[in-house]
Amino acid sequence: MSFTAPESLSEQIAKYLAASIISGKMKPGERIQEARVVNELSVSRGSVREALLILERRYLINILPRRGAVVAELSEQNVSQLYDLYINLLVMLAVRVADNWQDDALDPVLSEWEKMRDCNQNEDRAAFVAAGFRLMHEACQIARNDYLSEILSNLQPALHRAYALGVRYRPAEVSHAFRFFAELIQAVARRDRNAIPTIIKAYGKHQCSTVLAALAEETSACA
Repeated sequence: MSFTAPESLSEQIAKYLAASIISGKMKPGERIQEARVVNELSVSRGSVREALLILERRYLINILPRRGAVVAELSEQNVSQLYDLYINLLVMLAVRVADNWQDDALDPVLSEWEKMRDCNQNEDRAAFVAAGFRLMHEACQIARNDYLSEILSNLQPALHRAYALGVRYRPAEVSHAFRFFAELIQAVARRDRNAIPTIIKAYGKHQCSTVLAALAEETSACA
């Protein structure tokens, strides 16, 4: 495999490696060997190092002294911490969207929600997740808070990794997520600031519990 577009090469490499981590192909604690990535992708060592820094910023790897880059662990503690932060950030995002949207500003959000509906019906889990993250991106455009957008963007791969683990063990979670987004969008559209935190906190706690249960099953299977 080879890449082009040198202006975004490190980002492409980061996404390539992230896909292996999110899918579970690369395991927690596994060392990422720069030389292997250089040879496999026909890219420079400098581009690989930049990609690894991107992945560290996105909480998928840790760069350790004398060991180099290793895939970040998934533990009960860091999953709980991740969802605790995500729930609060998502409440902030949804409330800002509810306050800010005007006229047809919600149309791009609704468009992605319709794609999620189709993916759910077709049982296309990968496309469903991709549409969900695009929906969040469109929501960030309405929220107009650059700091919030950047934090959510950097958290997205770690969230994707955790959610992918949960769905591998609990495929029905996709339908549950679809119902959550439908309920949340309705609350945002009617600017219901009281309902928004309740909806998000209930779903966030449910999803966190699902991921933790999947993590326990995977840990037990590998023991």
